[in-house]
Amino acid sequence: MAEANQTVVYLSEQVVVLCSCALSFVGSSLIILTYVMWSDLRTTPRRLLVYLSVADWLSAVSYAVGVWRVFRSNSLDCVAQGAISTFANTSSFFWTVAIAVYLYVFIVRSSQRVADSLVWVFHLVSWGVPLAITVAAVCLNKIGYDASEVSVGWCWVRIHAQDRVLWMLLTGKIWEFLAYLTLPVLYILIKRHIHIAHAALSEYRPILADRPSSHSFSSMADMKLTLIPIIFIVLRIWSTVRFILLLAGSPARLNPVLVTLHGIGNTSQGAANCIMFVLLTQPIRTRLCAALCCCSKSPAGEQPSHGARHRLLPGQDASTQREEDSGSRVGTDR
Repeated sequence: MAEANQTVVYLSEQVVVLCSCALSFVGSSLIILTYVMWSDLRTTPRRLLVYLSVADWLSAVSYAVGVWRVFRSNSLDCVAQGAISTFANTSSFFWTVAIAVYLYVFIVRSSQRVADSLVWVFHLVSWGVPLAITVAAVCLNKIGYDASEVSVGWCWVRIHAQDRVLWMLLTGKIWEFLAYLTLPVLYILIKRHIHIAHAALSEYRPILADRPSSHSFSSMADMKLTLIPIIFIVLRIWSTVRFILLLAGSPARLNPVLVTLHGIGNTSQGAANCIMFVLLTQPIRTRLCAALCCCSKSPAGEQPSHGARHRLLPGQDASTQREEDSGSRVGTDR
């Protein structure tokens, strides 16, 4: 493919995608920070979310470097950036599916023991497979300058490699396609199981009529289960479209709007997860607001007590707090 076909990355596209990278960097960091700050939030699903956030954090940083530089040759820093982003992006796909599998086994199969026993397998696959693929691609000289044909300034598979399509599939696209198929199926099965369980308990609903908070948190968890695969597909579909257009040899892949959407989609996963599992999770949102208020009002050097961080809200009893936390755990995934 001639270099004359290089996709032009405009300054406006760079600014937008860099902003998206910054939001994902902050969002992924916030997910990790809340997990470190509050020990009672360290459930297995949220721990898996932290591993996913580490991959998204690494993706955001590596993509930001690529968008800032807009590489134009197979330089050493281009290969390094391409290798890191390839590893992190592929790992993100694996962790996204791993969380869905965990929730399916835990909720639908009702086996926490089996679900927890899968965690080491998730580590082996979600870190090991991307690392092996990336090392192989680098050793075989497949990672480098790609003329922004299926990227937005960053490096990926060398555009002049004869078997570039095969390596594009191995280093990302095949796992992306599998995630498109797997995530909706798993989350539909989880939602169906939950709805059946709720229907079976319908005779007890009049007893729970005075507990509207329980219904609200169940509704939020149900909404998250719906949004997780939808958001993933909406964010990632633009890179898939450009890949298909590249295979078809269509010049539409150079369209600035499509290029911008691709850049935003590939770099927004960390921000989307933060919105879903921090800002839209009431127990965590409440604690963050309280921590910010305490930091702004406390004298210099005075730290809020550990007990103050975990104090119940006015009118909130212990059982309601447990329901809130359980509601957030059900939806804890990408």
